[in-house]
Amino acid sequence: MTLIFKQIFGFLKLLNSDTGTISLSTGIALGFVLGMSPMLSLQGISILILALIFRVQLGAVFISSFFFGFIAYLLDPVFHIIGEKLLLSPSLQSTWTTLFNMPLIPLTRFNNTIVMGAGVLGLALTPVIFILSKFFIEKYRELVVEKIKETKIWKAIQATSLFKWYYKYDSLYG
Repeated sequence: MTLIFKQIFGFLKLLNSDTGTISLSTGIALGFVLGMSPMLSLQGISILILALIFRVQLGAVFISSFFFGFIAYLLDPVFHIIGEKLLLSPSLQSTWTTLFNMPLIPLTRFNNTIVMGAGVLGLALTPVIFILSKFFIEKYRELVVEKIKETKIWKAIQATSLFKWYYKYDSLYG
């Protein structure tokens, strides 16, 4: 449980920092795909490897994956309908047979209707999630963070020696 709180506080710290919005938005988008797909599958491991290779904010990936996982659970009936339509489509039967006979592709569990529907919908909505998260992060920083930094309470907190010590400690050992 403390790991979740640590990730949440780390994510809030990233939202309030000067970290690039693209890195955070990409992390949220990858977390969306990860939350929609089963974790212990080829696509879940692939998303984690992508997040590590491209140096995406891992806190954003894990937090968004956690929350989108709950949403995915609620959307299972929708995923089932989409996956069933795709898997039972007569024109795609030869494609599914070919994919199922390939070496690694069955590890994606694409022949499950919920996994297929979640994968298709997840991949289709990933650009939308990226754009929306980038927009909301920029608006949050513009409207909320800047307003808080202008308040007298925040300026008083910044003037304390405890805050200066924490800021120095965080910059050294972060």
